[in-house]
Amino acid sequence: MAAKEGLVRMWSGNLFPHALLITGSEGTGGLPMALALAQYIFCEQKTGNDSCGICAGCSKVARLEHADLHLSFPSISHKSGHKPMSRDHIQEFREFVKQTPYGTTYDWLQFISAENKQGNITADECREIIETLYLKSYEGGKKVLLMWRPEYLGKEGNILLKLIEEPPADTIMIFVAENRDDILATIRSRTQEVRLTPIPATEIANALIERSVTDAVRASQIAHIALGSYTEALRLCRHSENDLFPEVRNLFNILFTNNGVAISKFADEWSKAGREQQKNLLQYIIHLLEHTIRARYAPTLPVALQDAEATFVKKLAASRISFDGLKEMTEILTDTAYFIERNAHGKTQLHAMLIRLHHVVLGTRIDI
Repeated sequence: MAAKEGLVRMWSGNLFPHALLITGSEGTGGLPMALALAQYIFCEQKTGNDSCGICAGCSKVARLEHADLHLSFPSISHKSGHKPMSRDHIQEFREFVKQTPYGTTYDWLQFISAENKQGNITADECREIIETLYLKSYEGGKKVLLMWRPEYLGKEGNILLKLIEEPPADTIMIFVAENRDDILATIRSRTQEVRLTPIPATEIANALIERSVTDAVRASQIAHIALGSYTEALRLCRHSENDLFPEVRNLFNILFTNNGVAISKFADEWSKAGREQQKNLLQYIIHLLEHTIRARYAPTLPVALQDAEATFVKKLAASRISFDGLKEMTEILTDTAYFIERNAHGKTQLHAMLIRLHHVVLGTRIDI
């Protein structure tokens, strides 16, 4: 990963910033990256570009128990009049990270039974962070603050500005965010930002297979529609019960053979599926249409799909549907997914979508 290599180079060249902001969309691994970086910092036997993983420092960070690793994250209060503090949830956070290292803030708040409460990083916690980091390190080396989701600081984050500007010696602060625009500008301007890119589909697919989350066929399908998010891939796995390709191939056979009865039957059957499964199907079709456009206008490039999918895409690329038609089909599918997500009547939406797709295949236009 480019971000990891760049950070290691900065460390090796004594150019590592004392305040680092790691930003990346949900599911791209900001928290695992920050924890790996903390482990590298505390590793007693670094191997050049990675931590050894076996020394005392690595073991303590892996368990989130290193005395000089200070953690801050959105928390709630379970007692009236008691301010939310990360230290009150540290055992739960250790278990959460162990179970779901790519988990979202929503997942975390559900994990601690927040119900309708909003997570927060309070002014009291900011003051405690300052007091803690100005103490000597327990093990005589670096001190690291890892704050997950600084977006939850609010204006109270201004309390940390002097600390970020002029930290105590051997102190490193790592902030991990998903929505950089929600972070106080005063904090952003005082940190060095590293942006994480979406995870490649091949890496997501391999991870799903290696962890026995799903089989190779579904892993490949899901990885390509997860938009670079491992969290989204896991969500899709929970809501995707079957291999979607046979359904898509059947749908296009129906559209090209002008079988109105089969079109109606297809809509009826899929209207009985859950909304998540319906959205997965539509996103998967969009994914195949995107590859179809590439196959038509860059036919010499390999198609990064399973053999059956690649054959289907090439045939569709050679069909009578124009470029504008493929574009229109993508827009129809996107609109339908949008309305289904917002609880529109699924059966009506699917019927309207299939009629519009059918007219695109026929080369006629219809507005619904």
